[in-house]
Amino acid sequence: MYPVEEFIYNYEGNQREIMLFFHQTLVSEFNLRPKISYKIPFYYRKSWICYLNPVKEDGVEFAFPRGNELSNEQGLLEEKGRQQVRGIVFKELSDIPFQTLKEILQEAIVLDEKIPYKSYRKK
Repeated sequence: MYPVEEFIYNYEGNQREIMLFFHQTLVSEFNLRPKISYKIPFYYRKSWICYLNPVKEDGVEFAFPRGNELSNEQGLLEEKGRQQVRGIVFKELSDIPFQTLKEILQEAIVLDEKIPYKSYRKK
């Protein structure tokens, strides 16, 4: 078992169900490489595309580290006071607007392919 799947199976109920759904979709449909970074699952092509973060109250945040560079024309992603990251919390598998998220994922993948990621960390 891969460390990401091991991570997911340490959770129960809705959190496990949501993370498994995203993990399987991101790996099989979008050919993203999963890897544990910062103690949570991240998904990569050239650089990081998105990540899954289990949050309190049985939710999972599906987030984009380069969210500030995405159009967010669907109005789904929230900034929550963060400069770069944008994401949305799901508590039920049935709450996931999959078609809308597919559009956002496609945009994030195109961004990753066309514009190299630059770290904004102070050196």
